[in-house]
Amino acid sequence: MISLKRTCLLLIIIVFVLSAFIQTAIGFQAYPRTELTDKVDELFTRYDRNDGPGLALGIIKDGSIIYARGYGMANLEYDIPNTPQTVFRTGSLAKQFTAMCIAILADQGKLSVEDDIRKYIPEMPVYEAPVLITHLIRHTSGVRDYLTLQSLALKSDADYYTNQEVLDIITWQNELNFVPGSQYLYSNSGYFLLAEIVARASGMSMVKFAEKYIFKPLGMKNTHFHDNRNMIVRNRASGYSPAKGGFRINMTQLEMIGDGGIFTTIEDMYTWDQNFYKNMLGSEELMDVYLEKGKFNDGSPFSYAFGIRVDEYRGLRTIGHGGSFVGFRAANLQFPDHRFSVIILANTSAINPTNFCRRVADIYLENELSAPIETQSRRTRPRSLNKVVNLSVSDMKKFTGEFYSDELKVVYKIELIDNRLKFTHKNASNYFLRPVSEDEFAINGIRLKFLEKKRSGFEVYAGRVQHIKFNRIK
Repeated sequence: MISLKRTCLLLIIIVFVLSAFIQTAIGFQAYPRTELTDKVDELFTRYDRNDGPGLALGIIKDGSIIYARGYGMANLEYDIPNTPQTVFRTGSLAKQFTAMCIAILADQGKLSVEDDIRKYIPEMPVYEAPVLITHLIRHTSGVRDYLTLQSLALKSDADYYTNQEVLDIITWQNELNFVPGSQYLYSNSGYFLLAEIVARASGMSMVKFAEKYIFKPLGMKNTHFHDNRNMIVRNRASGYSPAKGGFRINMTQLEMIGDGGIFTTIEDMYTWDQNFYKNMLGSEELMDVYLEKGKFNDGSPFSYAFGIRVDEYRGLRTIGHGGSFVGFRAANLQFPDHRFSVIILANTSAINPTNFCRRVADIYLENELSAPIETQSRRTRPRSLNKVVNLSVSDMKKFTGEFYSDELKVVYKIELIDNRLKFTHKNASNYFLRPVSEDEFAINGIRLKFLEKKRSGFEVYAGRVQHIKFNRIK
């Protein structure tokens, strides 16, 4: 009996030790622990918990992953931890893959980046100047951002709308934000349209094209463009945002790809990272084209290349991009001259992965980096949106009414309630308009500028969407 008890106790101890070892292996992937990795772990202490979401980290040096582990939980409902094998949605990190699809098609001679996009998408309006594929790639097209357009049309990321509805709202736009090639303004519409161009130029969906020409050749077995909201994805992380007393699930049912939609892992991103040094996806010239910085119409260069920024950090050349959508954040940052990279994939909206990539680089490249430059970290709104102008009740009455936008197919209603102008709509929260001049109002970070004294309409300015026109109908 005693022997049996001792045997059972020994078995329990063995199971406990093995369980602890397995959990450690999952979290740390058995990578060597050093003074540097201890410093890295200190950076992510707040995410290293079993009751909150977090991230997966990969550090690459000289062609190998030198440290990778997960912090926090991939799923809070089933107590599943994040690991380097966890599959994350990555937001705009997808743009570098979309642009690579375009680069490969150009390398194959199936399109030119100097093509007018109407060659492939004739539904697009004819604007004063043509929009070229290269304009979409480098965010110089002036095409209004569809996520902002949908928001102005009173839809949110939590709503469901189709790819056709996105294409519709883009093609409804009578104007561009600016002349193509004259300015840089980030636009998700550009990359949504690039995905459509890939499909039409190749004769296959971008999901299949990327699988055939990128993911399969590189062995990225756990990476795909996610265009089916009902698709089962093994080892997928859930997305979360902070909420009172904890966290809330923050996911989306949208199926758009191109501007986003890549699901991937740290280990697959390592494979992608290595292709920058030894290209396996096309001709020798492919990566040169891919990494070429953009130029404005006047010939001046800027840092955006093919879905990726070619820039510098503290005196060292960098290649990278960030991503942000619903409860996910992501970033990859490569220092090509030092064969060093940091990749962060997170399932919490309360994190800045690009900043953390730099802080990890600060640890490993301390002796190579120049002194940091102090910058203003807090983003402030334009002064014009902060000031308030006092208007009389009689003046405010002139701005009331119903206004329709042909480019959004939506009606905005402005009413005078309790001596204040209020924006109301059945599908939107009610907001008070804040006068910032005699004919201009701010509302939730958006600017409404009335066009003339007759108050027959106004234009909306909302960051990535400029001068959307609304005309009075009542």
